[in-house]
Amino acid sequence: MKTLITSLLLCLIVPFAWAQNYPAKTIKMVVPFETGTPDSLARILAKELTLKNNQSFYTENHPGANGIIGTDLVVKSKPDGYTLLVTSSSIVVNPSYYKKLPFDLKKDLIPVTNLGNVEALLVVVNAKSSYKNLNDFLKFAKDQKNKVSYGSPGNGNHLHISSEYFNQKMGLDMTHIPYKGAGPATTALLGEQIQVLITTPPSVLPYIKDGRFKAIAYTGLKRASFLPDVPTIAEQGFPNFEIDGGWFGLFTTAGTPPDTVNKIQQLIQQALENKSVKDSIVQIGLDPVIDSPDHFKTFVESEQTRYAERLKLLNIKAQE
Repeated sequence: MKTLITSLLLCLIVPFAWAQNYPAKTIKMVVPFETGTPDSLARILAKELTLKNNQSFYTENHPGANGIIGTDLVVKSKPDGYTLLVTSSSIVVNPSYYKKLPFDLKKDLIPVTNLGNVEALLVVVNAKSSYKNLNDFLKFAKDQKNKVSYGSPGNGNHLHISSEYFNQKMGLDMTHIPYKGAGPATTALLGEQIQVLITTPPSVLPYIKDGRFKAIAYTGLKRASFLPDVPTIAEQGFPNFEIDGGWFGLFTTAGTPPDTVNKIQQLIQQALENKSVKDSIVQIGLDPVIDSPDHFKTFVESEQTRYAERLKLLNIKAQE
């Protein structure tokens, strides 16, 4: 009996002690995309976490298949909290967009915390185009003589779904051109290989500021503070039209001890309490957010349901 009690106490004490000592070695932060907002966010956090915890937090990019390749790497890692995933809201689209995934989002990953939200998206065209506003663009796009296409960072990406929502709600029949990330999609618009991007502000603001892109609409209900001269879609004849800009969050491998998960969340919270860190995140176009693992888990599940319903509404079929 004494041995049994000792064993039970050890089962309770060891995970707690392990969490108290976390991090005791190098932590890998996997970004399942090329350069872009998730990558920038992960690097900001990794730098601060390294400074504050006497352990190296470093980022690795494992792009491909709308984040599936990098996510699968985290799923298959040791459940000890030393491999983390920094990803976008596209993670909740994949279960509905792809018929087969190498993992189960609800079973194989633990949501740790939301990290940041994007208020809304920009509708952007090449500055060389003749469109002065949204209605100019719509008139052009609805003319059957014109072949109009929109780009996205890839099939099933949050921006693909949001762009298709815009496509259908505006009564358009634009062709979707998927690229391997936001960078190539942006390059395609620069080269006039596509006619429009509906995308997150951080990826296109430099091109708007240097005059190569023109923002013709904002998908929020209020104008963006950083581009106050750009009217919303709602202002341009489409009352209450809105598309949110998505979110970015932190996950780890299922089976990671709860005390370790909570410790990771606490380290992120401490990092976000640093004003310079928050300012850096704001500068890449995000509203910094911290959440509890339980609340973020509920949010992720509700988002998965929301996107499943949106794909059904848009008649977007699941892919092999």
